Amino acid sequence: MNAIFERRSIRKYEDKPVPTDTIETLLKAAMAAPSAQNQRPWKFLVVDDRDTLVKLADIHPYGKMLAHCPVAVLVCGDLSLSKFDVPYWTLDCSAATQNILICATSIELGAVWLGVYPREERMKAIKALFELPEHIQPFALIPVGYPAETPKPVNRFEPERIRYNKW
Repeated sequence: MNAIFERRSIRKYEDKPVPTDTIETLLKAAMAAPSAQNQRPWKFLVVDDRDTLVKLADIHPYGKMLAHCPVAVLVCGDLSLSKFDVPYWTLDCSAATQNILICATSIELGAVWLGVYPREERMKAIKALFELPEHIQPFALIPVGYPAETPKPVNRFEPERIRYNKW
């Protein structure tokens, strides 16, 4: 539970690589997320090439930290795995993204969620950069690294937002 309450968006990272097995731990956490009818329509692209990370920083208006992080995970939805005529893949990819963020905190890494979907200009640029097939939709970018900042946890509990049994 601590990782949920201590998770913060980390945008500054130490100049230190993240081991492959640690990235795999994050991806295992992502794939443990709940999924509508267990379709698991997610795919993950791990980016550790510096030139590509710099290009991503130029593409995403809030992603300047990508130029300085050691690795990023692009969470994608695979539409060929979705059986629904509504975009439940976005819910599944949201759950996978959140699992990565919580796992990162639990193993003393820092990460931040950069939204890609549903911004067409971001999606188009990222699809072009990675030559994604038509059925693969970029959903979120997650820069990951050892934190070079330590924001304090914030209590966001607001009882006035809760109702029981009826409005």
